[in-house]
Amino acid sequence: MKRLPVLCCAAVALACSGVASAAPAAPTRAVAAAMPVADHQQYVYSPAAAAFMSATSAMRPVSAQDLIPQLDAAGIERAAVLSVAYVYGQPARSLAEEYARVRAENDWAARQAAEYPERLVALCSVDPLRDYALAELARCAASPEFGRGIKLQPASGGVELDDPQQLERLRRVFRSANARGMAIVLQLHETDVREARLLLEQLLPHAPDVPIQVAYTGDRPGARDASPQLAALAVLADAAARQDPRMRHVWVDVTAFARPGLSAADARRLVRRLRQVGMERVLYGSDAEIGIEVRPREAWAAFRSLPLTDAEAARVANNVMSYLR
Repeated sequence: MKRLPVLCCAAVALACSGVASAAPAAPTRAVAAAMPVADHQQYVYSPAAAAFMSATSAMRPVSAQDLIPQLDAAGIERAAVLSVAYVYGQPARSLAEEYARVRAENDWAARQAAEYPERLVALCSVDPLRDYALAELARCAASPEFGRGIKLQPASGGVELDDPQQLERLRRVFRSANARGMAIVLQLHETDVREARLLLEQLLPHAPDVPIQVAYTGDRPGARDASPQLAALAVLADAAARQDPRMRHVWVDVTAFARPGLSAADARRLVRRLRQVGMERVLYGSDAEIGIEVRPREAWAAFRSLPLTDAEAARVANNVMSYLR
């Protein structure tokens, strides 16, 4: 059975209270060499979550106080801090009081953002396959401590799109988020063309009124062939180019693509696809765990190495999702 992979770590979407517009007005900033207004993909890890995730890779707690100096160094004004509460739903690891741990991690992320309310917004997360998924989405939607969005990484919970029951569970989360005006950050990992088509045909129609930020993460393109991810991106880009109504509120987060090591040919392919999507729908995010991943300043430098015009880069730098305004 085919799986919809997603990294146990980041994409992809968000909404303000109510329905967000497809292309928000960009803040006024200098064009040349502008740093991004916002980082749409940052993470905080509580000590409990870091300990849990260290079973598969070395992790350490990351707080708002760790993050803010990195944003300052990059000249970035605002950031989304994405909760990693979804990791507790991993099917390979059974936990006592699992839902209590999910709530605690989401609340910890919210408290971190609350330390810098003018700069950080917390988005909660949940494994969409779990029985408590709708309850946690509703709790986050009702709380002013969270931004109007939810982070989903379906593959971490073992979603198999060939399984009608699992697919319906994911659809119901999309429908619930749509009904509550909650944007969806959907983070995908090594998605192939078939799965990108399933996203377009089977999931996007169930959240037609809220922004959906699609982010691809996982192995960096410099580490291995980027063709599968670029081919998957092409499905969405082609749909946007033909003005498919299902793409009306879809944004593309290029966090995983714009990294050192991307070949010149793949960089040209990526830029061509981003132009199809429209630079007004392209988001910057550094996907950074402080001290391990590429830092915000270096991540932006890698993005600027793409063959974009200054005006195109400035447009991306000025794009800010509604949940961060």
